[in-house]
Amino acid sequence: MGFISPARLIIFDLDGTLLNTIDDLATSTNHALQYYGYPQHDFSEYPFFVGNGITKLIERALPAEVRTNEIITKVQEEFVRYYQKHKTDFTFIYPGISELLNILHKGGCKLAVASNKYHQGTVELINHFFEEQLFDIVLGQRENIPTKPDPQIVYEILQQTETNPEQTLYVGDSGVDMQTARNSGITSIGVSWGFRPKEELIQNNACHIANKAADIANIAGISLMPIP
Repeated sequence: MGFISPARLIIFDLDGTLLNTIDDLATSTNHALQYYGYPQHDFSEYPFFVGNGITKLIERALPAEVRTNEIITKVQEEFVRYYQKHKTDFTFIYPGISELLNILHKGGCKLAVASNKYHQGTVELINHFFEEQLFDIVLGQRENIPTKPDPQIVYEILQQTETNPEQTLYVGDSGVDMQTARNSGITSIGVSWGFRPKEELIQNNACHIANKAADIANIAGISLMPIP
C-alpha cells in the first residue's frame, strides 16, 4: 500500500483515538452486570474488553458459563439504556485532538469516523464533543454491517467521499484498527495514547505510530500551526 501525501481523507476510530470513553463504558457495563446479578469488573480490565462492538464487550464481561445469546442480548439492552443517559459523564477529548481536526479540516482534508460503537451512540458523541460539519461522514456499527476489522465500513466511507485508498489514512488505537486498515488497503497510523499498548499496534503491522496529535498532521503532510 502506497500513501500519496498530502492526505485527502483521514478515517478515525472513535473510542481510544478521538475520545477517552473507557470510564463511561466500564461504568455502564458494570451497571448492566449488576442489574442482572452478575459480577462486576475493575476498570483496569475494560481496555481489553472493548474494541469489537458492544455485543463482544458484553460477552467478554459476562461469566463464561452464562454467555448465551439470550443473556448477552438482555444485558446489552440494559447497557445501551444506561449508556444513552450517561455516555458523556466521564468521557473527554484527548489532548491536541480538537486542534488537529481543525487544522486538517482547514487544510482541505476530509474527515470521517468509523467505529464499532453502535451508530446512534457514535453520532451523538461526535455531535456533543466536536464542531458541527467538521466530519464529512460518521459511521458506527449498524445492523447487518460486519464490525471492524471487516473493511466494509471503510469501503462505504471511501465511496461516499469519492476518495482513493492511496490518498487515505486510517487512525486507530488497537490491533483491530490496524487490521481494518490493512484489510482496506489503506495506510495505518496507530496512536499510542489509546486503550491498547503500543506493542499491539506494532504486532499488527501499524505503518506509523503517533505519540501525539501533531504526529498525525505531519504524517498526513498537512501542518499549518503548532499542535499540543
